[in-house]
Amino acid sequence: MTDRIAVVGAGQMGNGIAHVFAQSGFPVTMIDVSQEALDKGRGTIARNIERQVKKGT
Repeated sequence: MTDRIAVVGAGQMGNGIAHVFAQSGFPVTMIDVSQEALDKGRGTIARNIERQVKKGT
C-alpha cells in the first residue's frame, strides 16, 4: 500500500485531488511554489468538508 500521496500544485485540481485521497484515508502532502496557493487550497478543502458535513455526505 502507498505510504503517502504527494500532490504537486494546490490549485483547483490539486486541492480536489488531495481532498479525495485524504477522504479515502491516505496521508497527503500538497506542494506548491506559492504559500498563498497552498493556503487557498487548504481553505478550499476545509470549506468543501464543511459543506459535506452539513449535507451529511
